[in-house]
Amino acid sequence: MAKALIIGGAGFVGGYLADHLLCDCRMEVHMTKLPGEQIEREEMKVYNLDILDREAIIGLLFKIRPDYIFHLAAQSSVGIAWKNPGLTADVNIKGSINVMDAVRELYYKPRLLLIGSGEEYGYILEGETPVTEENRLRPGNIYAATKACQNMIGNIYARAYDMEVMMVRAFNHIGPCQSPIFVVADFCKQVAEIEKGKREPVMYVGNLNTKRDFTDVRDVVKAYALLIRTGKAGETYNVGSGHAVTIEEVLKLILSLSEKEIRVEVDANKIRPADVPVIEADIGKICQTSGWTPEITLEQTIRETLDYWRERV
Repeated sequence: MAKALIIGGAGFVGGYLADHLLCDCRMEVHMTKLPGEQIEREEMKVYNLDILDREAIIGLLFKIRPDYIFHLAAQSSVGIAWKNPGLTADVNIKGSINVMDAVRELYYKPRLLLIGSGEEYGYILEGETPVTEENRLRPGNIYAATKACQNMIGNIYARAYDMEVMMVRAFNHIGPCQSPIFVVADFCKQVAEIEKGKREPVMYVGNLNTKRDFTDVRDVVKAYALLIRTGKAGETYNVGSGHAVTIEEVLKLILSLSEKEIRVEVDANKIRPADVPVIEADIGKICQTSGWTPEITLEQTIRETLDYWRERV
């Protein structure tokens, strides 16, 4: 039975990926988390790991000897990156180098998937949408710059050390359990709180004119599992829906699922210092390489995310 290690398994994607690898791929799954995080999974082994500790990573890899390594650990909030760029650079760049260096120390070649972001493309010019993997990168925020750096270093390690390292640029993924620091979860939580009478019937929003490519997290983890087996070392693959929608369209869809009359107001605190107008993926490369295509509709994801928050507020 193949062994998979998920580094940074306590986040939004980790649980979904673990379920898919266990139930659908029939793999033996190991996960890491930070000491203060909680993962209660009896069907797999969970380890405390700080990716800024290179020696600890080496020790864990020699102990587990995984066939597949999914590097999910990251500071993944654009908003937090603006507030704490140093931490974001440490985790996303230094941490990733530590993981790659630890893999290089092994006497065999596990396959390693580095998770990047569609934000790396940044300011996409007219005529460049949907954006392909070969497009020039023009990062528009600190988080995107750190992920672009991770991608370039991953490519260097793959070529210089003949390592089985693949990179993805994942566009916005959404679904139940996501933190409300992200826009769809934030909107759904606000609506659920309004429905329960826990706040006034006013939605506070940021920039509604930006267009983003949203994919259900359950489709995303299927893409990761396929790519780590079929992807080519040193290559980068977009993972997205292939279709961008405005944040305003997402908001209208969420509001249409509620019977409450809700007013919308712009909150200056939710406006970022710089926002990329349009981010949309060309997913032809991953579809051709792995046979993956997204299956869950945006409406289904939003409905299930809203129901998730209705049960919890």
